[in-house]
Order: sequence, then structure tokens, then C-alpha cells
Amino acid sequence: MAAIGAVVESLDCIETMLDDLRALARRHNRYDVHEGHYASVGAALLWTLEQGLGFDFTPDVREAWVTVYGLLSSAMIAASSEPLSRAA
Repeated sequence: MAAIGAVVESLDCIETMLDDLRALARRHNRYDVHEGHYASVGAALLWTLEQGLGFDFTPDVREAWVTVYGLLSSAMIAASSEPLSRAA
């Protein structure tokens, strides 16, 4: 959740977050996280936000979170598939 919060706060300068996201992806690899897990986490995040925000979880808010999580997970998936010499 901290990573998602950091991405939300840094949307205007997302490029600066890429090194941190790559490092996070490498840590996730050590925990045996696979590409398919990101979709499950994204679905759980959206469900949690919908439950917590209720009527404030508008279509625009949903779309924004889908976009943010898509950026985060795509960057992490890409980094996790990089050769170790490049990702280290």
C-alpha cells in the first residue's frame, strides 16, 4: 500500500519512481510473486476501495485507480522480467 500511495503522490513525476518500482519488483520476486498475482491484488484493491469509499467510489475514481495500479503493476512486471545483471 505504501508503494501505491507513493505512486499516487508522484503521478506528475512518475519517471522518478521507476528505480524504486524496479527494486520493489525484485523484492517481490524473492517472495515468489508472479505476474498473475498482480491482477489478483489489483482486483482486491478495487474491491476494497469500493467498499471503503461507497458512493464516493465514482466511475472517475475507479478509472483513476485502475490507471494508477496499471502503471505500478506494469512497471513492476517489466522489471521483474529483466535479466538480473540489469535489474540488480
